[in-house]
Amino acid sequence: MSLFNFESMSVNYAMLGIIGVLTIASLLVFILTKKNPQKNYKELVLRIKSWWFIIAFFSLMVFAQVKIAIFCIAFVSFLAFKEYLSLIPIRKSDHRVLFWAYLSIPIQFYIISTGWYQLFIIFIPVYVFLFLPFRTVLIGDTNDFLANIGRIQWGLMTTVFSMGHLAYLLMLDPSKNLAGGRSGLLIYVVALTQFNDVAQYCWGKSIGKHKIIPKVSPNKTWEGFLGGVATTSALSVLIAPYLTPITFPASLFIGFLLGAAGFVGDVNISALKRDIGVKDSGTLLPGHGGILDRIDSLSYTAPIFFHFVDYFFYK
Repeated sequence: MSLFNFESMSVNYAMLGIIGVLTIASLLVFILTKKNPQKNYKELVLRIKSWWFIIAFFSLMVFAQVKIAIFCIAFVSFLAFKEYLSLIPIRKSDHRVLFWAYLSIPIQFYIISTGWYQLFIIFIPVYVFLFLPFRTVLIGDTNDFLANIGRIQWGLMTTVFSMGHLAYLLMLDPSKNLAGGRSGLLIYVVALTQFNDVAQYCWGKSIGKHKIIPKVSPNKTWEGFLGGVATTSALSVLIAPYLTPITFPASLFIGFLLGAAGFVGDVNISALKRDIGVKDSGTLLPGHGGILDRIDSLSYTAPIFFHFVDYFFYK
């Protein structure tokens, strides 16, 4: 694995920029803890440490060979699905069904690695969707049949099918993205999605007054949402020429689309956690929670971004 992407210098600069921002954030947190030792910055420190781990793992996706990068995304999907299953009620009899659900993950990402788009796009939404209820019927336990099969199907769609679109970005023709090569689109959508989360949080904390959906996510405000979408749209326009083939008007629209879709993905997982009665989906990422807490927005932005870009810029 090379430490640099020789297809595109823009990708190298983008990753260096991300590392630079995280370095500055780390220094600021260090200064804060030294100047105000009486204040508790433990969660903030944990968040920064987790971000270093996340960026290191993401760098592997960006700079590794395509199949290794796809394996990394598959591994994240597996962890997210496993974490999801640890949160929801599952019947003992469904463990035999879960074997096939787990098996669909390597099959799905193998299909992606072959570039077989037609099968990728229907494997989980059609074939797995049809097979899992049939396998459940064979068990002979009809108690809560609909609720249980629905939970498993929703989990696969959210954590595996949606995330699969991130992996398939790497299979798009790199000759049509002279600016960013294979990895440019991946960096673009992940960076904007994560930036949107931070921007909406910061705007909401600073000027947020009017709640959007207080019963689902009490901290979400219209000011935070609109400020985050506007900031994400501006960043989208700024970095699109360096990482993507996306034109100026389209990049403005994509920024708005990712900002709105990221919000919806976030509150969807918030609704799930509120229904189950947990604050975080897990503890794998100290300061952040679990994998689901980090990919919630991506579960919406990844497929929406993929299909928009594929249709308008790769056909």
